[in-house]
Amino acid sequence: MSIASDRPSSRLRLSLCWLLLALALVAGCDRQAQAVSSKEQVFDNQNFRVVSIDLKRETLSLHWKDPESGEAFGTINALRQWGMTHNRRMLFAANAGIYDRQFAPLGLYVENGKTTVPLNLSHGNPASGNFSLLPNGVFAIYPDGHAAVQTSTAFKAAGKPTQWASQSGPMLVIDGKLNDQFIDDSNSLKWRSGVCAKTPHHVVFAVSEAPVNFHTFARLFKEELGCRDALYLDGTISQFYVDGEGYAGAPTFMVKPYAGIFAVFSQTTP
Repeated sequence: MSIASDRPSSRLRLSLCWLLLALALVAGCDRQAQAVSSKEQVFDNQNFRVVSIDLKRETLSLHWKDPESGEAFGTINALRQWGMTHNRRMLFAANAGIYDRQFAPLGLYVENGKTTVPLNLSHGNPASGNFSLLPNGVFAIYPDGHAAVQTSTAFKAAGKPTQWASQSGPMLVIDGKLNDQFIDDSNSLKWRSGVCAKTPHHVVFAVSEAPVNFHTFARLFKEELGCRDALYLDGTISQFYVDGEGYAGAPTFMVKPYAGIFAVFSQTTP
């Protein structure tokens, strides 16, 4: 009798154990999804890929060259492969700020606390392309882990040391207002990417899935994403990578080597 009565109890305990394990796995996946979340967003009849990152739970870093070889990564996939060799799984990646013809950052570039390229306050150089559309700006992550987007002049005035920073331009949204240089019905249409810090620890990236003008792209950040300050990263060649979803943004044949790639990595299980 004791053996017979123990069997249902044992099966019940085993079932409960499996249930708890399943709930733990689901909770873990949910926490990860919340830390780096991706969604397709439709705004003004245009499709965008929007990625939100919780900086309290994931580290957003910036990468230009392989620290061992000194060679530029150039592509998101090359950085992803590097991460795999170092037991790190890429959850998200996006090309960073505008660069010059030598494939070097055109403006401020700070990687892991080291300033490789200084802040660039040159004005009105046509060779700088969108970078010369003022004001340009800086997306920075500070040693305490918080992030901010500021105009380049405001960033300089603050004079705070940063852990990761990329300068680009133009600013899309400044103190809650659209950049007044943008034209509503402009026919300058390109794939475009940008970034904002909705709060000090909530960063939002967006890339268009088809060519759009600056005005529409800036309105996305202001009206749909609720950003008070947003920075344009790059156009035509911009792509995002999201783990489990693949690439979004410009078609692969448009992409050229990048000088700086934002990325979120997690440790993989050996």
